[in-house]
Amino acid sequence: MATTVNYAQKYAQNVDERFSLEALTTPAVNNDYDFDGVNTVNVYSIPAATMGNYTLQGTSRYGTPGELSNSVQTLTLSRDRSFTFTIDRRNYSDTMMTMEAGRALARQMDEAVIPEIDQYRLEKIAAATTPVVGAVTKTNAYEVFLDGTAALTEAKVPLHGRVAFITPTFFKLIKLDGTFIKSGDLSQQMLLKGQIGTVDNVPLILTPASYLPENTAFLLTHPAATVSPVKLAEYRVHENPPGISGWLVEGRFYYDAFVLNNKKSAIYLHTTAAATSD
Repeated sequence: MATTVNYAQKYAQNVDERFSLEALTTPAVNNDYDFDGVNTVNVYSIPAATMGNYTLQGTSRYGTPGELSNSVQTLTLSRDRSFTFTIDRRNYSDTMMTMEAGRALARQMDEAVIPEIDQYRLEKIAAATTPVVGAVTKTNAYEVFLDGTAALTEAKVPLHGRVAFITPTFFKLIKLDGTFIKSGDLSQQMLLKGQIGTVDNVPLILTPASYLPENTAFLLTHPAATVSPVKLAEYRVHENPPGISGWLVEGRFYYDAFVLNNKKSAIYLHTTAAATSD
């Protein structure tokens, strides 16, 4: 396929950039497991022993001891992604230097790399739970959000660290909910990337609907549930590499996201309709 380059005659030197978002999912994941030198980590889950009654007679007064069991979850990195492009020196010169390699690399990060990682993480988190399905309106939006926080509390998920990814539609509905207006605590302190406030001390991160499963209202989670290592993140600009008069830009990202088996209860997904199969 031929490459199209629009050469400048005497146009403005400002490039009409597309809108982009900074990374949204950093507060929803952790890096508690060390993948240094390996691409696979085994995570052991060990249950607690069953409680029983102490007896005053016999030789097994604490009960009959059983061997403590364990299970293993294997985490293997699978996302080895890359990009590359060139900028010929003639094209750079004939476009009034707007095709500068550093700016092009920043654009690639903002418009391709960061959104891909965010969407992948949210996809993995959402897939680890069964969504709660129910209509959301401007009269019940606050209530259904409180149902989510209550579910996490019943699962003994820590209060501190919870974060909610909400769609623009849900954000609109909860702001119109009269109950929330009277008792909510939507503040405008921007503490996390993309945060637009809090509801009952849970940071709200406004997220494009396209980043989340279809019909999502909100995704509530805790970073303890999801391990998301970025083992390799490299990008470089080569000037005048062999065979090219200009610049060669390359990048590689080796990452993944895993929801821990014993932490799935720290995820709550509310959708407005059941998912349909193809």
